[in-house]
Amino acid sequence: MADRRIAITGLGVVTAGGIGAEEFWQSLREGRKCIRRIQRFDPVNFPCQVAGQIEDFSAHKFVPKSYRKSVKVMSRDIEIAVAASDLAFKDAQITTRAANGQEMSIDSHRLGCTIGAGLICCDLDELGMAAITSVTDGKFDIRSWGQGGMNNLTPLWLLKYLPNMLSCHVTIIHGAGGPSNCITCGAASGLLSAAEGGRWIRRNEADAVIAGGAEAKLTPLGLLRQSLLNRLCRNGNDDPPSACRPFDARHSGTVMGEGGGLLILEDMDRAQGRRAKIYAELVGFGAACDPDGINVTNATDGGLNLAAKKALADAGILPQDIDMIAAHGTGVAEEDRCEAIAWGTTFGQQVENIPAAAFTGGIGSLFAGQSGATLVATALALHKQTVPPTSNFETPFDGCTLNLASEPRETHIRYAIVGAFSVGGLSAACVLKRYEP
Repeated sequence: MADRRIAITGLGVVTAGGIGAEEFWQSLREGRKCIRRIQRFDPVNFPCQVAGQIEDFSAHKFVPKSYRKSVKVMSRDIEIAVAASDLAFKDAQITTRAANGQEMSIDSHRLGCTIGAGLICCDLDELGMAAITSVTDGKFDIRSWGQGGMNNLTPLWLLKYLPNMLSCHVTIIHGAGGPSNCITCGAASGLLSAAEGGRWIRRNEADAVIAGGAEAKLTPLGLLRQSLLNRLCRNGNDDPPSACRPFDARHSGTVMGEGGGLLILEDMDRAQGRRAKIYAELVGFGAACDPDGINVTNATDGGLNLAAKKALADAGILPQDIDMIAAHGTGVAEEDRCEAIAWGTTFGQQVENIPAAAFTGGIGSLFAGQSGATLVATALALHKQTVPPTSNFETPFDGCTLNLASEPRETHIRYAIVGAFSVGGLSAACVLKRYEP
């Protein structure tokens, strides 16, 4: 049986720049800068006190009434994934179990789910209140904790913090009984999840898959870890919107964000048969690993050049066929340098002529959710034939040849490539194609 084509028929996104595909797109197109001083906790003792926060958000309105009690055992990461999945299925006009009283419009066993996730940071207040019951004479007693202290945690506490719970809740809510997985490979997770879901469709193991990534590291522990890795911008507290500057000569570190993006991948014949709106086609995947990334203090692009070349080969196209590059662009100077070299190696001198964009300047770094949100942005760019601007980009750093711009560019886009890499040395790339019936 020939490989099946993969249509993108639904988009769901939750970021500081917008909730839902159209609001997100308008934010990107206008170059909105959504970085603000952290409000969720007092960041005064941290060197970086700004982030891309999602305001006035709860998963309650994105789940069936019968499931709303379960929101109490969802971490913010899970809530973001659940909301993005609801938006994506509704956008694709696929009826799932979430529509109470309505018959599913797809065979449950042919509906898959693969969502990229990260290390979910536990709630310090929740854990601390339980841990303090095992403190004796000012010291934490592990024996006391094992004998009874841990019983002061809610019985379902752990279920809030397992990365696979993003996929778990989404599959339960929507009745997805097909292949299911969770990928935890940092910022590359969303692309790797889309690649896996696409392969399920290619191999006829599923008719539709919800794929992408989501993460919310914006907690004291998450902020502390990134501070210790020296990845965060330390001079943007007085001007939060301009703090994160991907590929710009004044880049000085990344800014944390929260959010993610999920896509409905669907067998092309099925999508065409039901006259679905098709944003783009997923045509190529690639992944790579750089062993030097094991040393997390050593900046690396994770072998992005190799991942990109694999994706191009999988799509059956040449570098000169690419019309848009959706870059990762963390804003960390050495990481930007590595990434720019990787794209230059992949495309040679023509990289200067390919319109490129990076989205972290406006919404922050979303970690496992970053490439999912970037996939959504790229599918919209193909659909609308417009390359969004790169927020806070003014002058490229010395040696950066990427063709970035501070204004949107309407242009012909037939093929676009999305790339991402993670701290630890992993990378991934996907090629999207403009829908052509």
